[in-house]
Formats: sequence, structure tokens, C-alpha cells
Amino acid sequence: MKAIFAEASRVLFAKQIEDIVMSTPVADIHTHLYDPAFGDLLLWGIDDLLVYHYLVAEAFRYFDLPYEKFWALSKTEQADLIWDALFIQHSPISEACRGVLTTLHALGLDVKRRDLPALRHWFAGQKVEHHVTRCMELAGVNTICMSNSPFDDLERPVWEKGFPRDDRFTAALRIDPLLLWWPETAPKLAKWGYKVTASHPAKTVFSEVRRFLADWTKQMNAYYLMVSIPPDFEFPSRNISSKLIEEAVLPHCREFGLPLALMPGVKRAVNPELELAGDGVGLSNLTIVQNLCVQYPENKFLVTALARESQHELCVLARKFRNLHIFGCWWFTNVPVIIEEMTRMRLELLGLSFTPQHSDARVLDQIVYKWQHSRRIIAWVLVEKYSDLAKTGWQPTRAEIERDIKDLFGGAFERFCGK
Repeated sequence: MKAIFAEASRVLFAKQIEDIVMSTPVADIHTHLYDPAFGDLLLWGIDDLLVYHYLVAEAFRYFDLPYEKFWALSKTEQADLIWDALFIQHSPISEACRGVLTTLHALGLDVKRRDLPALRHWFAGQKVEHHVTRCMELAGVNTICMSNSPFDDLERPVWEKGFPRDDRFTAALRIDPLLLWWPETAPKLAKWGYKVTASHPAKTVFSEVRRFLADWTKQMNAYYLMVSIPPDFEFPSRNISSKLIEEAVLPHCREFGLPLALMPGVKRAVNPELELAGDGVGLSNLTIVQNLCVQYPENKFLVTALARESQHELCVLARKFRNLHIFGCWWFTNVPVIIEEMTRMRLELLGLSFTPQHSDARVLDQIVYKWQHSRRIIAWVLVEKYSDLAKTGWQPTRAEIERDIKDLFGGAFERFCGK
């Protein structure tokens, strides 16, 4: 009888943790989504779900048509081919394919009919404002942080014109072109009225770059600055990227109290014929993170690494530097087997002082599956960890568990950012 009671208590305890994880609102701290005011830049609907670059890359493992022929097709025609290859000719068992089905099912659509025209008809009847709200409710997301680039010729005019902000959407100022492609970026800044040149910049140029960053930080009300960097990126070094970080980006971040988000490990255009789907992954030298944290203790750094092999070193670094906050399972690590491994490792090394996930969504509807899938994995790991804690005699209360999960789902990030 005692064993039965103990088992029942264990099941109830696990159910309590799962319920809290599944119901706690989350701040999605990194996405590629847009405020609805950006119009067509906010991707949503079945065709955008199907032509997402994860599915494009997967589908080309079955396609025998030339790349250029595929890219010449309309979005609808591309979606037709991907649907047929990944959902009709083969079972949609990959995480990207399962995600599409999770989303459709959560929206109340009948996936077993395998009826793509019917799915298109349903989405065609939706209003984007209502659909944003519904997806956020299904995902349990209360804020979405965009990735915003003033170097994007489609996005910049929207900011310059101004628009009524949806307060559910926050901004992150993306500066990849500034740090990675200075010779091409400097003429753009000069055209926009900043006194810079592509040659090795003098102090006045750094001050102009700071003026540019200040202008756009204010324009966007940015939460943080961010850059995705290749595996061979070095800091410090004698190149212009390092100088811009030292003389412009980090002083700007200190002045405005903003973290710099680093996302190391992406190898651009491994297969250029796949276009956006052609990027790959490489093992990064995280000494750059160590150097930044130790040399600039007054700056804050958000970091998520792309390579699975980098995760342990990054956790150890986070133990050493309180100005480092690691977050999310980015891109190729956003699959269940690695999410579980990374979440467990982080809890065991860092306790609760990190943010376990962000959606990285490029299509609005994806937040539904990415958060539903991730929440379940996070719940499994937390049930194990809280159960281990209870075995020591330390029985966590419901209020303590709720507090902890609020931290994991945005609270720790907000405090780190000083918001």
C-alpha cells in the first residue's frame, strides 16, 4: 500500500511540473518574425510553412530537378513539390515535417486528409492580426523578439516611415553587415549621412558608427544587438571587425545598457545553389567569448552556439562569467535529441541561470510547434531534476517551481538585459 501511495505521489508531482511548464507564458527572445505592420515581411500560412528552408534542404534529397528550375517556380509551385516529396511520397517523420503537422493539428485542421488545397483555402480565410494572436496563444508566447536589420532594403523604409508598434513584438538590432562586410557596408552608411569610409577607419569613423547604432537603437527601441559569426571569427585581432567591436559596438552597448548577442558557428553558403537553405555548421573557437567576457566585464553577452560540440565549453564559460547568458537551441540544434541533451547539461552545470529555448521561427505559425515540442522536452528534463531533488529530502513547493520556470521562460533573460 505504501508503494502504491508513493507511486501515486510521484505521478502527481510529475503532472504538476508538466502542467506548470506547459502553461507558463514564455518570452520568445530570438525569432525572424515581424510586427504585422511590416506587411508581407511577416511570413505565415501553409505555403510559407512548406517552403521554409529546413524543408527545402530536406526535399532536395529527393528532387532530381535542377536547382535553378526549382527557384524559377512560384512559391505555390515550390510548396506543391515539397508537399508531394516529404508528405505524400514519404512519411513526414523529420522534426521540420512533424512541426508542420503539429501546427496544423493545433489550429484545428484535418491533416489525415492530406489535402493541400483545403489547407490553402483555410489559411486564405484568415486575417493576419487574428492569426498572430491565435498562434501566440497556442504557443503560450507573450512576447516575440524580432531580428531587425537597418541594412535590409525592404525593412528599413518601414522603420523610417514609422508605424504603430504592436507591444507584443520587441526588436533586436542586427549588425552582421557592419561587422562582417565592412567594405560593402561603409558606402551605405556614407550614403545615409554618416562620415565613414571603407578604408581603415580613424577615431572619427568609430564615433560615426556609434552614432548610427544609437540612431537605430532608439528607432527600434532595441533589446540587444546581435550578430551571427562564422567558425573562423577571431577576437581580438587586427582586422576591421575586431576594431569595430572594440571602438564602436561595445562602447555603444555600455552606453545604452544593452547586451551583445553572439551566435557563432554558421558557415554561409556551403551549397550556394540551395540559397537560404544552403548554410552549414562549423565548430567555433569559443575563446572569442572568453576574451570578450574577461576583457569587458562591464558589457553583457548573450550567446547561443550552433555546433553541438560547442555546448559543453559554452556552459563551462557561463559558470565563470556572470556577464554571459546562454540561450536557446539554435537552428541545427533545435531538434528533440539535442534539445534534451543541452537542457539537461545546462541545468546540471548552471542551475536556472540561462534561457533554455527560443523558437528561431521564420514563419509565424512555427512558434506553435517549436514551443509545444520544446516545452514537452523541457518538462521531461525538469521532472527528472525536481524528482532527484526530492530524493534528497528537499521537496520543492509549487510556488518555487512556478518561480523557477518563469525564470527559464524569460525572467532570467529580462533581468540579465536589465529590463
